[in-house]
Amino acid sequence: MQKVKKISILTVCLLLCLTTCLIFVGCGNSDPNKITLNQVTHSIFYAPLYVAQNMGFFKDEGLDVTIETATGSDASMTALLSGSADIILAGPETVVYTSTTKDHPIVFGQLTQKDGSFIVSRDEIDGEFTLDMLKGKTIIGGRAGGLPAMTLEYVIKQAGLTIGENTSAGEVNLRTDVAFNNIASEFQTSGNEFCTLFEPNATTLENQGKGHVVSAVGNVSGEIPYTCFATKSSYLENNSEQVEKFLKAVKRGYQYIANNDSSIVAEALAPSFVGMTKEELQIAVEQYLAIDAWSDDMIMSETSFNKLVEIINSTQGTSYNPEFSELIDNSFAEKIA
Repeated sequence: MQKVKKISILTVCLLLCLTTCLIFVGCGNSDPNKITLNQVTHSIFYAPLYVAQNMGFFKDEGLDVTIETATGSDASMTALLSGSADIILAGPETVVYTSTTKDHPIVFGQLTQKDGSFIVSRDEIDGEFTLDMLKGKTIIGGRAGGLPAMTLEYVIKQAGLTIGENTSAGEVNLRTDVAFNNIASEFQTSGNEFCTLFEPNATTLENQGKGHVVSAVGNVSGEIPYTCFATKSSYLENNSEQVEKFLKAVKRGYQYIANNDSSIVAEALAPSFVGMTKEELQIAVEQYLAIDAWSDDMIMSETSFNKLVEIINSTQGTSYNPEFSELIDNSFAEKIA
């Protein structure tokens, strides 16, 4: 899988070379206050971003932000490298993977500091859930090489469990062959005992009587720089004023969530989640507040970054050793802190 990732990035770079003129046209936006953000998926996990958009906090900063949605971190990174996005919201593992590319991406703000997925069981569980309950079972953990699957693999191994397909011998069959957006449907049709889902999917599935939320992966994994804002180093240099304003608006989004009742927050999120009830939105917000999912200052610590690299290397069999100072720029978050 790591080879596939490297080939994918190489392909993007070749395309960039072949389409330089087109990219200059796409990137040469005459109005630097117009920002295209590509998010890895659409989830209440990113609530501060949507609150900032829906409450007009970006407009207050003079920014016109368009939010587009990809189908995974690879797709978001491709959008950034190809010039179709100015900023991405994705797992920082993609920044590690592309650290050797020209005009490499840099993280300038951390939105989430915990794994935002929840373990969903097909059957109701009596008592408190423990990872030992995964012995001899199958759990759908998402795409191989993605941070959700890697974090899940990491915590399973940390619990002393063995990952493999021999469930009769007590091994945990961790499935990493399912695309992120297809996990819920695969869980319902496969007969597998467990899966991991983000909100609002976890709450929706539970309300439909098709699963039971039994635990938060973030409670087990501890702090990890899970989802971050990143952009190319050239954009960071040429649009520092806009980057600072962008982070300031998102931080206001977080503060709105932290300082208001979940019912009020649900109303602010409603335009971004048509089809979800106010009660479902409240539950999802409260779930993420309970695990301290969001970073209050958007500053990434070197300790948490090193833990991320440890997770990547231990689960992928790689030997990444990136320099924190080369891939992370906390100056904007520190300035507004």
